[in-house]
Order: sequence, then structure tokens, then C-alpha cells
Amino acid sequence: MHELGIVIQIVKQLENYMTLNDIDQIETVVLEIGALSSVYPKYIKDVYPIAIENSRLKNTKLEIEISPGIGKCNACGFVYDLVENNNHCPRCSESSFTIIRGREFLIKEIVVRQ
Repeated sequence: MHELGIVIQIVKQLENYMTLNDIDQIETVVLEIGALSSVYPKYIKDVYPIAIENSRLKNTKLEIEISPGIGKCNACGFVYDLVENNNHCPRCSESSFTIIRGREFLIKEIVVRQ
């Protein structure tokens, strides 16, 4: 499970951001995780409390938004949700596609308490 290492790096980035911007407390962190990324949202949620317990983020809430895995069919050009369609184009049934979206893993939003 590499999620703990990922979350620890996010905590370090956020603490650095807090220092550089003279922020006392972050209220909420919103992560965007793509459905096709190699990161499991459940594991991120599970390890988050461990990663923040001795940090400046110990009272910070975590929100996760899942972005869909969107692909474009290489045969007919149709754009569709790869996960919902088991990687097969719903228009022509081909399974050759180009990924357009869904591999993201990023800090989407930081809500700061004023």
C-alpha cells in the first residue's frame, strides 16, 4: 500500500504551503482522484488520520472527489466512460481507446479558516 507515503507527501506539501503563506489552520483539503489512477480513495481515507495526527493538519477534514475515467474510441471517435463500459465503446464495441481523463491525483482545493 503506497497510499500512506503519498498522504505523508501531501501533508508535507500542505505544511510548506501553510508556512509560505502564513496560514495557521487549514479547515478542509479536497483531493481529486481519477478512476483510472493507481491510487485507491478508500486507502487514502484510511491512512489520512495516521498521516496528520502529529502534524499541523491534525484538525483538517479530508474530502475526495473521484473524476471519471473518460476515453475516446480509436475506431469511431466516441467519447465515453471507460469504467462504466468495461473499456468497450458503447457505440461500436471496440476496445481500442485513448484515455482523455481519469488518471489525476491532485490537491484540488484548500479551504483555510480565517
